[in-house]
Amino acid sequence: MNTSRRNFMVVSIGAGTALWLSRARADAPHLSESDPAAVAVGYKENAAKVDKAKYPNFAADQTCANCSLYQGKASDAWGGCTLFGDKLVAGKGWCSSWTNM
Repeated sequence: MNTSRRNFMVVSIGAGTALWLSRARADAPHLSESDPAAVAVGYKENAAKVDKAKYPNFAADQTCANCSLYQGKASDAWGGCTLFGDKLVAGKGWCSSWTNM
């Protein structure tokens, strides 16, 4: 295995940057249900609280964690969403923009 000082530095910097970004993301604010962007799409932190009369396309197995817009792992309690910028959504949440993976 070739472990030159340059390769070591490149790998170290990359790993350090990845760690910093993951920590920065973990510290991101959580999306509030009262946020205007959340209200616009009916976001709920807990999918069990979705108004099924207001959102008839909702299905019980739909959550943020299994939406194609979710930017976390399915097991993450909170993760990013392409709709809400730097705010995190609840993995158990739901909104009307839910799309199948």
